[in-house]
Amino acid sequence: MRKLYIGNKNYSSWSMRPWVLMKQAGIVFEEVMVRFDSFEAASKFKSTIGPINPVAKVPVLVDGDLVVWDTLAIAEYLAETFPDKQLWPTKAADRARARSVCAEMHSGFGGLRGNCGMNIEASLPEVGAKLLREQPEVGRDLERIVQMWSGLLDAHGGPMLFGEFGIADAYFAPIGTRIKTYGLPVPAAIMAYIERVQALPGVKAWIDEALAEKDFLQFEEPYRQSR
Repeated sequence: MRKLYIGNKNYSSWSMRPWVLMKQAGIVFEEVMVRFDSFEAASKFKSTIGPINPVAKVPVLVDGDLVVWDTLAIAEYLAETFPDKQLWPTKAADRARARSVCAEMHSGFGGLRGNCGMNIEASLPEVGAKLLREQPEVGRDLERIVQMWSGLLDAHGGPMLFGEFGIADAYFAPIGTRIKTYGLPVPAAIMAYIERVQALPGVKAWIDEALAEKDFLQFEEPYRQSR
C-alpha cells in the first residue's frame, strides 16, 4: 500500500494537492498525518518526517522502496503509474499548457501565498481587504489567477480548467480556499469554478476533515489570537 505523508489539513496547502488528486482519481493510498508543531530542527514534525524525506517537508509519497517528496514530482509519478486516470490532458498541447500553469504555481504567486496562508477554517475578509490595500503583490497575483483561469475555462468550456478534473485543478485547489478565506474579490465565473472544485468528492473530503481538526496552531495564525 502506497503511503502519503501530509501535514495538518487546515494549513498544509502543498499536502492538499496530491491528496485531493489521488482521492478524486480513485487512487488508493494510506494517509499518514504528521502534525505540525513547529518547523524547528528539533521539532517532533521534523524528527518524524526527516528520516523519510531528506528535506524534512510534506507531502511525501512512499510507494514500496520509492520515496517521492516534491508535489509536482508526485503528480508526474502518479500520471505515469496510472495512465488510465488521464491526470494530464490527452492532447499534447494541452498537457504542455497544464504543466506550464502547474510550474507557475509551483514557483510563483509568492505574494498571495506568503500573505494569505491557507486556513480553511478561518473567515478573514477584513484581512484580505487590508492586504489588497497594503500589499500590491497580492492584487497582482490575484489578477494573474483570474486571467489564467478565465482563459483556460473559456478555451476548454469547463467545468474544470482543462475540461475534466486533473492535476491542474488539484494544484490550484488551495488557491480557491484562500480566495474564500480572505474574501478576495473575483468574477462570478471564477467563484463558480471554485465552488465546482470544492464540491468534488475528493476536495470536499479534504475540506470537511480540515474543518473537523480543531487544531489551532498559533505560528500558523498571523491574523488571529488563540480562542
